[in-house]
Amino acid sequence: MEQGPDGRPVGGGEGGVEAPAEVVGGGGQGGPLQSASDSPAQRSRQPTAKRPGGRSARVQAAVHQAVIDLAGERAVTQLTIPAVAERAGVNATTIYRRWGTLQALLAEVAALRGSAAPPSSRGDLRTDLEASAIRTLADLARPGGIAFFLAEVSPDIDERRSGLRECLRRATAGLDTILEASRDRGETPPPLERLLDQIVAPLYFRTVFSVPDTDETYARALVADLFSGTWKSAVTSH
Repeated sequence: MEQGPDGRPVGGGEGGVEAPAEVVGGGGQGGPLQSASDSPAQRSRQPTAKRPGGRSARVQAAVHQAVIDLAGERAVTQLTIPAVAERAGVNATTIYRRWGTLQALLAEVAALRGSAAPPSSRGDLRTDLEASAIRTLADLARPGGIAFFLAEVSPDIDERRSGLRECLRRATAGLDTILEASRDRGETPPPLERLLDQIVAPLYFRTVFSVPDTDETYARALVADLFSGTWKSAVTSH
């Protein structure tokens, strides 16, 4: 057997020095070397890439539902991230890490609740505005509805502006569709600002301050008052 300079046997025969343990197999002549840690058995035990959804989606759903439930059960001043975390069964740090602030979480839930497309026009402006007013009132009156609005008006000036912008966007989304349909029929509807002042704002005000008799009859009366004034003659076909 051939010996090296130190007298030890070399080569691949019996008793010879084997290849290092960390290098096994091979791809043939010139083939790539394969680490033992990359063997099929080892690879099967390696963690796979995290798929979208899964636990993350479950956490989001649980947190959203906790916000909706708590907003309908308690005063807005008692709506806190620790309380939401406890109800959702998650750690509060998970909520802070994902949403940052309570206002951001509320804005996301409110946006999802109000993301449904407005119903199509019924072909009559007054009918469409009555339906919009009743829908706005129902949204504010359902569990947690007004709580989202109150909580979004954050003490922090930047967050307050962001929250109010989101509230305004939701309030005007359906009205824009109604006004566009009216103009397509050749009518001259009132401007959006007039609808906000005479229909939307009173509904928010009376709901926030729990004014009695803020119901569907009152919502229809707001639209009736609009049409009994200067806009009665303005909403005409060309």
